[in-house]
Amino acid sequence: MELKGKQRRLLKSKANRMKPIFSVGKNGLSPVWLTEVNTAIEKRELMKINILQNADVSTDDVRKYIEENSDIMVIQVIGHSLLLFKEAGDPDNRDVSVEVTSI
Repeated sequence: MELKGKQRRLLKSKANRMKPIFSVGKNGLSPVWLTEVNTAIEKRELMKINILQNADVSTDDVRKYIEENSDIMVIQVIGHSLLLFKEAGDPDNRDVSVEVTSI
């Protein structure tokens, strides 16, 4: 799903007061970490992750890793935080994506 500008703006506004759920630390990125993120985003559709100061990876590295190895879209990068979005496979969990597709 390719997002338009208005759809991205809606997602950013919904995530304005969200706190990061996952962190990337000194252990870096791994398939297990990505599996956990994918499981969590299937329930929420929209979430933030944080890159800790002691991490060996940059925000660009995390962004590329997520986008190349999953269907998750990185909507926004601010400082050490990334905003992620993925439409839920289960129709019962599609709260955010219903709003996004209505625009």
